[in-house]
Order: sequence, then C-alpha cells, then structure tokens
Amino acid sequence: MKIFFDTEFTGLHKNTTLVSLGCVAEDGRTFYAEFTDYDKSQCDGWIKKNVLEFLCLNGLGGNEDLKGTKVRGSAEMVKNYLKEWLSGFDSVQFVSDVSHYDFVLLIDLFGTAFDLPENVCAACHDINQDIAQHYGISEREAFDKSREEIVAELCSLPIEGVKHNALYDAEVIKAIYQEISGRQRL
Repeated sequence: MKIFFDTEFTGLHKNTTLVSLGCVAEDGRTFYAEFTDYDKSQCDGWIKKNVLEFLCLNGLGGNEDLKGTKVRGSAEMVKNYLKEWLSGFDSVQFVSDVSHYDFVLLIDLFGTAFDLPENVCAACHDINQDIAQHYGISEREAFDKSREEIVAELCSLPIEGVKHNALYDAEVIKAIYQEISGRQRL
C-alpha cells in the first residue's frame, strides 16, 4: 500500500523537530499528528505564520474516527499511534515530495531505519522527480513549481485544506502522484 505523507518541522537545519505529520493511504485511510514537544525556540516568523497557525488539534490526545486517526502529543506518543496505524497494512511504501527532509524525520521518529515496522519499506518514493519527468523540466524547476497549480491543472476535484497543513499536503502529494503515474501508464 502506498502511503502519501508530509511533515512540517521547525526549520531547514540539522536539529529540526517535527511539528506535524500527515499520512493518506491509497485506500483513503488517514493519520494526522501534531507534536507537543517540538522545539518552539526554533520557530521563526514564517513557521509561526504558515505552519503553527494551521494546527487544529488543541486538547486532543489520540482518537480514531471515520475520517481517520488523529493524535496530539509527544513524539513517543505519536510514534506509538503511527506504529499501530501502519500495522493495519500488509506492506507500506511511503511517497513524499522532496522527501530528503520528510523521510529522514519519519525515520528519526522511530529511531533508525532498522527500527521501522517490518511492513514498511526503508526507501521513499519522491514525486519531485515524477513532476520533473512529467513536465520535461529539471528537478530544480520541479521543486519550484507550485503543487497547488499542478493539482488545479491535472485534477478534476479541488483538495480542501490549507497549504502547510501536513494532512492537506499529503492529499496534494497523493493527487499529483496518482494523476502523473496514471498518465505515464497510458
């Protein structure tokens, strides 16, 4: 099962900490987590305005409803809920966008790549390369291409949510991947 995911974190530097994590499975199941133990001293004005403003789980511990699993808590708590959620899949292939940040942080959540659940592949597919190939542009040009513009161009239905909310961004990644990979198979 492909799991499309995104993370938000406290900055583009070595000791960054996770703020939120969003996952959307091919079959529509979702997992969304907000971390309470991120390093608030690392949050600059951009992070406060574009990420923290869109956190939405105040007061929630962990629960599961018809819309998916939602967790707000420490990294250890999130890891345990995520491990339980991932156990519902026979095998997992993660897919992200410019995954060199997101996947490293996801692995760090578990400890090391050797600590990932047994059903999880220790490699991550990166849609930035798919976008570059689809549009015939460089990976740098693909990196700079608006994902919302790609969704508006390729997808018939809009995606509800706000950019830099990890669950919304995971939905965008899923939509782009499915549209581009579907067209490549034709």
